[in-house]
Parts: sequence; structure tokens; C-alpha cells
Amino acid sequence: QVQLLESGGGSVQAGGSLRLSCAASGLTYGSNCMGWFRQPPGKGREAVALLDTSGGGTNYADSVKDRFTISQDAAKNTVYLQMNSLKPEDTAIYYCAAGRPLASTCTVIVGWYEHWGQGTQVTVSP
Repeated sequence: QVQLLESGGGSVQAGGSLRLSCAASGLTYGSNCMGWFRQPPGKGREAVALLDTSGGGTNYADSVKDRFTISQDAAKNTVYLQMNSLKPEDTAIYYCAAGRPLASTCTVIVGWYEHWGQGTQVTVSP
């Protein structure tokens, strides 16, 4: 049974930083796409940062480029999201997800991902 356990959410002021962690178990780490998605209040879920755990390639939403960094510790089957220079518009529930590559890439299509964490709240105040 695949489990994705997120931690690290919280409340910060604009300009602050947070680091999210996602510990994966029950899957063959190193052959999947891992990603962070978010769902702002009243809006749909969107891809934020994606990681190819085998090759290390990454992909970011334009809104978070140069502020967020996705990384992994393969020995711990854990993926991180370092979030710097946070803005109020980053406020959302953040979800970790795992899935197979689509056409050899890590897709931004939310519905493609098979496994999801429970979500962690990130709140950024002005």
C-alpha cells in the first residue's frame, strides 16, 4: 500500500520560507514522478513542482520559478519543497503526489497521478 506522508506546512508572513517534506512508502522509489500540487481556497488543484526521481529532472510552474525548489533524498524515499519569498497568493493546501511518467515525462495533469498525500496547509499573510 502506497503512503505519502506530508509535513512542514504552517503560517508565515510574506517573504518568509517554509520547507515541506513528503515521505513515500510502498512504491518503487526511483521509477516514479513525484510532485507537489496545491489547491488555493475556492480554486482547482494545480501542479507546482515536479521531479523525475530516476533522472532528477525538475519542472516548475511559472508562478513559483526561482522561489521554490523541489529536491529528493533517495535514501530516505523523501521529496522536499523548499519555498522561499512566499507570497499571500501561495496560500493553499499543498499535496504530495506520485505517479508513473507520461510519455517519459512528469506531467502536470492532476488526474494522472495515482497516489496522493493528505495535504498540508500553507498560509501566507501580507
